[in-house]
Amino acid sequence: MMRGTRLMIMLMVVNGAIASVPGSEVDSEAGFEASLAKRTVNSYRLRAWATEIPSNISSSIQHLVVTNTKVSVIPQGTLSGLQLLRRVIILGNNILKSIDPFAFANLPQLSDILISENLALESIGAFSFSNLPELTELTITNSKNLRSIHPDAFGNMMKLQYLTITNTGLSIFPDLTKISSTAFDFLFDLQDNSGITRVPPNAFRGLCTQTISEIRLNRNGIKEVARGAFNGTKLKRVYLKDNQELTHINTNAFGRSSGLVVLDISQTAISSLPHNILGGLHILIAESAFHLKELPPLQLFTKLQQANLTYSSHCCAFKNVHRNRTRWNPLCSLPEARDNIYFYRDHCSNATAITCSPLPDEFTPCEDVMSTTFLRILIWIISILTLLGNGVVLLVLLGSRAKLTVPRFLMCHLAFADLCMGVYLVVIASVDTITRGQYYNHAIEWQNGPGCNAAGFFTVFASELSVFTLTAITLERWHTIKYALRLDCKIRLRHACLIMSVGWIFSSVAALLPTVGVSSYSKVSF
Repeated sequence: MMRGTRLMIMLMVVNGAIASVPGSEVDSEAGFEASLAKRTVNSYRLRAWATEIPSNISSSIQHLVVTNTKVSVIPQGTLSGLQLLRRVIILGNNILKSIDPFAFANLPQLSDILISENLALESIGAFSFSNLPELTELTITNSKNLRSIHPDAFGNMMKLQYLTITNTGLSIFPDLTKISSTAFDFLFDLQDNSGITRVPPNAFRGLCTQTISEIRLNRNGIKEVARGAFNGTKLKRVYLKDNQELTHINTNAFGRSSGLVVLDISQTAISSLPHNILGGLHILIAESAFHLKELPPLQLFTKLQQANLTYSSHCCAFKNVHRNRTRWNPLCSLPEARDNIYFYRDHCSNATAITCSPLPDEFTPCEDVMSTTFLRILIWIISILTLLGNGVVLLVLLGSRAKLTVPRFLMCHLAFADLCMGVYLVVIASVDTITRGQYYNHAIEWQNGPGCNAAGFFTVFASELSVFTLTAITLERWHTIKYALRLDCKIRLRHACLIMSVGWIFSSVAALLPTVGVSSYSKVSF
């Protein structure tokens, strides 16, 4: 928020400044904004038709704006005489192709650089941003053709606090090892660079000697975080959200790093987490991370306070961890335990509840599918009676030597539909028996496996076919009664076959839709 406010103020100052001819300074006022620009900085802004940055700019200039011009290159040495320069904005120059080596180097007062929306920008040369002792913020953004940043482009920026490289065409992770910032709460933002597929070893070593507040690597094309990627760094928060092809974080990716308290791997294809970082994590975010079906041993999460996960069954596990810790020292559950600060700190700190989402619900319970013994007994009774009763009906109707009439034909379909419902109830009762007391250990495997889809198919198919058949029976009885004396209006067996064919097709399609991506049985299988 603070960075956004600063950027807005900077752009207001730029828009308020009066465009001057090359070599002149802003020395007149045009309303409040121009007055503000004059009071805060000596600004120099190139006109739209300018093709190069003049070499005779006054050395007293503090604010340089190159926006919507025809400049094609930021050359070496052009700015070297501007020793008082504090801010540079390179914005919307559609034919700017390159920033030459040493273009912004050795400017002792320069504190902010914004390079944005230069659609033709392709390369940034060596030492372009080096020896800038006062630089605190560097932003390179919205330059989709930027393919190359020289490995030596960044160097010796001791006060750099915000480094942003977003929405570019880079395919190689930029070299940050020579920046050597000493700023506190450093923030590195590398987002929306779809060509970057790998975080290499030692990627952040040398970036900052102090703690890095945030490393944002969201919405890139990252597929792998290599061994030692965060080697030698002190960091708090790492965001890897929406790297949808990210399948692997090396077990030693965070080796020789320290301080990580927040990790976000939402919307990735990660299936496992490095164990060596879990002990310090306070917040784990793994929303829509559907491949992360198994968590590491929960004893490793010694400091976890909040977990935003994909599967509610994982929250069941954390709930049980909290319960077991409390049982480990029963005194911690007593209200009086909190009255003794020292006792509570030394013996009950691990009994703090973990805030976890999504919470279990009726469709994804923690312990049992059937919440009470009464329901468990009742479902077995109903399912067995359903199978026996409808099985007998089918045997009697189909085994009879009497002519198959329309009512008997429809009754066969109704019995078969209810028999399918009995199969569904037996499946659910069996799952409840097998997973009794520990459903959360089997929930993901069950809900994402063929058994869940089969059970879901049976219940939807049975319900739809049963309702359809009951409707057909009702209409057939009404028609028979109304036209009892008109034999020419009697419903024939071939008519009933056609009607029930429609019912079977409708019921089958309705039951199959969730298996092909229209809704899902994973949340509503019982």
